[in-house]
Amino acid sequence: MRVRFKEFNPEKFSFHKDPVLVIEDFWSQEERALFQDALQRSTWKCLTEMPEVKRVFPNCGNWLKAEIGPQEATIFRNRVTLPCIADFIESFPNIKQRHMTFSYYSYGVGDCLSTHDDTGEDYSVERQPHQDHTEGRDRSTQPFPALRRIALVAYLHHRWDHDWGGELIIYNARKGKDGKLNLEVAHCLEPKPGSLVLFTVPRYHRVCRVDPLADSQKRLSIGGWFMTEHHG
Repeated sequence: MRVRFKEFNPEKFSFHKDPVLVIEDFWSQEERALFQDALQRSTWKCLTEMPEVKRVFPNCGNWLKAEIGPQEATIFRNRVTLPCIADFIESFPNIKQRHMTFSYYSYGVGDCLSTHDDTGEDYSVERQPHQDHTEGRDRSTQPFPALRRIALVAYLHHRWDHDWGGELIIYNARKGKDGKLNLEVAHCLEPKPGSLVLFTVPRYHRVCRVDPLADSQKRLSIGGWFMTEHHG
């Protein structure tokens, strides 16, 4: 579903019926300015400083990642915790814990993300402790791994032109008669300022390379997952 925020009813939407949700005009210009100010104060790591991630995503430029501060994490969590997300999460049996983890991302000219389905542990994080934004505790102590259920991308930049690239491509996956996995483009989503994209995991997707026409402009976003942890 693609819908403007003022027309969206989060209590009627179901991820079981439609696994991809695009909400336009979700973030106000003031909210984006708040997060952009926080971006300026953040400590960034580039892809070359994350060897395990770079091994999974070779030739993807040198995009940047930063952790969200506690104050901004609370604001973000309160805004994106929608009833339709809770309904989907709670549909899984034997849940022990529920988690959210999100980070800032900055893509410049030449940066991209190759096709993946968000099920690999190396897709977004180094193997080191990091804070869970739901409970504020070290996830490295969890006895059971958290499973990603819904992926989220929130676009924070104020401007993005059609020629600048950086589209989010989401695929439908089907197995052919030969058993080979075939991917068909289901959505080609321009990173529109203020929009919010959510989709169920696993789901193959990629980020197109940012074009040189973008010059010094950055594709700014918050990305991450809603997750569940289960009893063994």
